[in-house]
Amino acid sequence: MLRSLTSMAAIALVATFAGAPAGAQTYPTKTVTVIVPLAAGTGMDTVARLYADKLAKVLGRPVVVENRPGAALALGAVAIATAAPDGHTIGVLTSGPMAIGPVLYKKINYDPQKDFTPIALYVKSPLVLVVDPALPIKSVSDLIQYAKKSAKPLTYSTPGAGAFQHLSTEFMGQRFGLKFTHVPYKSTPQSVQDIAAGHVNFGFAEAGASLPLIKSGKLRPLAVSSLTRLPTVPDVPPFAEAAKAPDFEAVSWHVLFAPAATPRPIVERLHREMVAIMSDAEMQKRAGNIGLLPLTPPSLAETQKYIASEREKWGSLVRKLGLAGTL
Repeated sequence: MLRSLTSMAAIALVATFAGAPAGAQTYPTKTVTVIVPLAAGTGMDTVARLYADKLAKVLGRPVVVENRPGAALALGAVAIATAAPDGHTIGVLTSGPMAIGPVLYKKINYDPQKDFTPIALYVKSPLVLVVDPALPIKSVSDLIQYAKKSAKPLTYSTPGAGAFQHLSTEFMGQRFGLKFTHVPYKSTPQSVQDIAAGHVNFGFAEAGASLPLIKSGKLRPLAVSSLTRLPTVPDVPPFAEAAKAPDFEAVSWHVLFAPAATPRPIVERLHREMVAIMSDAEMQKRAGNIGLLPLTPPSLAETQKYIASEREKWGSLVRKLGLAGTL
């Protein structure tokens, strides 16, 4: 009898371990949807469609991109958080809804710490610090000195209060003890064009929106907000280098997430596939060509740690600026 029970226990144990990876091995069983919280044609959407095609080939099932723009990316965040946690619905989120929005907004319909599991941190999205070329400012040092000596605060433009451009500029101001006057606009193109027109002194601008004006000489680039140079403006130094502030980084990022309860073997499978996809030279080139910084995704643990540090960094700044719960 004892031998029989022992044999049964052994069979059960073998069945448990044999069954554990089976779900991951059979995944996916249907079409995989990648939710993108911005409109089609944006940089985020373009890169997502590139890796969706590659994922489809290695997973053996269709991988489709579904655009869910709106509510400062919160609509997409809710769609990911509430999806079935089986790996068939995943999506992209940034520092906006995951690090800034939870402090900036009075209420959000998702929990950035409890509702998601990160799969891969695969690009960073830096800004370009640009000035009106009519000003006698040709470097970051010039800007800092000019701002300190100016009789009134320099003006800077953004696409709105709480936008990443707004926080990045105030992050710089706090770091160097500078006071600026914020001029919010309703759109990115307008905020950038008014620097070129001389209506505003400077601003941190999206690379895609500022590049044509930089090339035409209507904007003067001083630095990029990432720790490394941007392929689209290779002669423009990182702010950290230009300002001799080695730890200064003000970038948004794209992380592929799954709903929180997604089985670990599926998350690990998707992470491995994204590492292989984003390590490809052609993929890196295509992401770099649209003003993004492609990354080989770090480990899942390192990604969790990075997101936590960004949440603390930007959440603290929102509170210091008195913007917590204002929207």
